[in-house]
Amino acid sequence: MNLTVTTAREGLGELPNPLGLQGVEFIEYTTVKPQTLGQSLERLGFRPIARHRSREVMLYRQGSMNIIVNAHRAADDPALPEQASIAAVAFRVRDAARAFARVLELGAWAVPTQVEVMELNIPAIHGVGDSRIYFVDRWKEFSIYDVDFVPIPGVDLHPPALNGMHLFGLVQYIGFERLDDWAAFYRELFGFAALPPETHFGVLTQGRILASPCGTLHWQLIEPEPDALDVDNVELLQRVAFGTADVLATVAALSARGVEFVESPAGVHSDSRGAVTSPSDQGPSFELVLDPR
Repeated sequence: MNLTVTTAREGLGELPNPLGLQGVEFIEYTTVKPQTLGQSLERLGFRPIARHRSREVMLYRQGSMNIIVNAHRAADDPALPEQASIAAVAFRVRDAARAFARVLELGAWAVPTQVEVMELNIPAIHGVGDSRIYFVDRWKEFSIYDVDFVPIPGVDLHPPALNGMHLFGLVQYIGFERLDDWAAFYRELFGFAALPPETHFGVLTQGRILASPCGTLHWQLIEPEPDALDVDNVELLQRVAFGTADVLATVAALSARGVEFVESPAGVHSDSRGAVTSPSDQGPSFELVLDPR
């Protein structure tokens, strides 16, 4: 993602927050190689803390971030690629049932759920591509994981964040001339506001940045280049961006743990604004973004 945080925040003012949005509860990946993705997450500082009661699903955590690795859904769809993909984002909201009802009234499409014994029914709508957007109102004293997951014996259920890393935002690839459509989707349903076109964070400066009404999340929409003739026009959630107060110190800490970064002298490379991890069969790409807040 991309830019200067102070400029963006000063330009927003008070945003309406129709759903009582309070950030992200979890991000879910689907993969046919859960151990491989798990190893990639552990190099980034995440720790496996719980297993789902009835499905091949693992919960990873560091600091305030939760990532779910879902191999159960992948097993149900043999057409899924080997590379892990972002399948869902769960928003924390004031009242999940009311938030779900409101977005359906505004035209969102509900995702039918198949709940088994001892599982919560978490309302969800269709997001970009095959992804889902969940609504969660249990994340404080009593959380969704207390019902659906079993803690791994002996592990720290609240592992500290490496270098203060936290969720900064998500990057979404969109089709040609779809910017207005997707900006309206996030604005009308969730209260996101588009930042000025010159606003960018990190080292990847394409696209347009949307900011959540709670001030905790950025959503980057990236269209294909206008002159790109041979381009994949598939729309999807492409990657997660982590915020940190010192990008280069965090790059050094992660590099020592085996994380590789894109380093092209004439192109993308790590600097004080941000960095991008190298995608491989060991896991998807992630971003680091300077966040001085």
